[in-house]
Amino acid sequence: MATGADVRDILELGGGENDGPISKKDLINSDKKKTKKAAETLTFKRPEGMHREVYALLYSDKKDAPPLLPSDTTQGYRTVKAKLGCKKVRPWKWMPFTNPARRDGAIFHHWRRVAEEGKDYPFARFNKTVQVPVYSEQEYQMYLHDDGWTKAETDHLFDLCKRFDLRFVVVHDRYDYQQYRKRSVEDLKERYYSICGKLTKVRAASGTEPKIYIFDAAHERRRKEQLDKLFNRTPEQVAEEEYLIQELRKIENRKKEREKKAQDLQKLIKAADTTTELRRAEKRVSKKKIPQKRETEKPAVPETAGIKFPDFKSAGVTLRSQRMKLPSSVGQKKIKAIEQILVEQGVDLNPMPTEEIVQMFNELRSDLVLLYELKQAHSNCEYEQQMLRHRYEALLKAGSGAGSGADDIKVEAKEQIIDVVGAPLTPNSVSLQTFTNVLLGIFRI
Repeated sequence: MATGADVRDILELGGGENDGPISKKDLINSDKKKTKKAAETLTFKRPEGMHREVYALLYSDKKDAPPLLPSDTTQGYRTVKAKLGCKKVRPWKWMPFTNPARRDGAIFHHWRRVAEEGKDYPFARFNKTVQVPVYSEQEYQMYLHDDGWTKAETDHLFDLCKRFDLRFVVVHDRYDYQQYRKRSVEDLKERYYSICGKLTKVRAASGTEPKIYIFDAAHERRRKEQLDKLFNRTPEQVAEEEYLIQELRKIENRKKEREKKAQDLQKLIKAADTTTELRRAEKRVSKKKIPQKRETEKPAVPETAGIKFPDFKSAGVTLRSQRMKLPSSVGQKKIKAIEQILVEQGVDLNPMPTEEIVQMFNELRSDLVLLYELKQAHSNCEYEQQMLRHRYEALLKAGSGAGSGADDIKVEAKEQIIDVVGAPLTPNSVSLQTFTNVLLGIFRI
């Protein structure tokens, strides 16, 4: 006798949850179970090297296999194609039409829908015309009379303006110069807009101030003359203008550099004055022996004065020798200059770091850096002074050969030098003698 396992094996059915004897439902619903099982077991493995996000784009929500050929779908940002149905097409007809912009009665033909027969030409709304004012004989005699214009010539001008929609270049081209005198475009504009302004003012209601357009003919003539001169320049003139513009930029850059150097020099001089006042105040305090804190006596010193050493106020143990290390803001040139001066004066580069020695050693190096910057500023000032002196002498030599106009050339040479150097540094500018005195005071300290 065949068991349920044999029947399932013959019908190609898998083992179910109940391995008991086969029932009627198993035989009837065998095809549905096959398809359901096949659908459940249909899986695709992700290829190696493909990211999970890219692999997920290949499947739809139904877990279908990726298409072999590209397919076009109606969904997405695509242009909608025309849906051709079985409805009746609207009839078109070859019909005549007239353009309201034309006054010659011309008749044209075009294809148009039968439903639109008898309607106005759709492009007639683009026919925009300029409203040219019309004046009477009485208004002309009372308000518009001009000795340079006759009434016939004014009527001819307004007729052309109305025909060509205020295109004054075309009006100037079509103007009747055989009957009337020759006029420029500016003359025609000036006459037209002056009449329009007078008529607007006369016809305005009492108590109102209308807006009147005023045409400046003189300004327009100057503008066109300048454009003509600009257009008629020779290549040599263009090259000369570019050269002058480049020289002007160089002069402005040099002026900015000198102003910046002057500001730096003022900062250095203020720092030197502050340092000398600080030293004198310390000497007075030491003589009077007044117990005051040293930090409260120090005035506000600019950041550019000397070296700004870091303060070690963090918790924990620190070596006092760390306070003698130069900060990273000091350049290598300044460090080498400090070491060279210390070696020449016989000062140890790494002294014993006691409290007093560390403080005095840092102040000494700060003063040395300040002295180094002042020397550099002094050498730059001397170089610029010598250069300007040579330039001034060269201008004097060039002016002396001109003869009687030497004095004027001297004054002009001085003005040129002042323009190149720029404005004075400050209202209380420091002279070279004052700067030298400051340096001597620092050297004595």
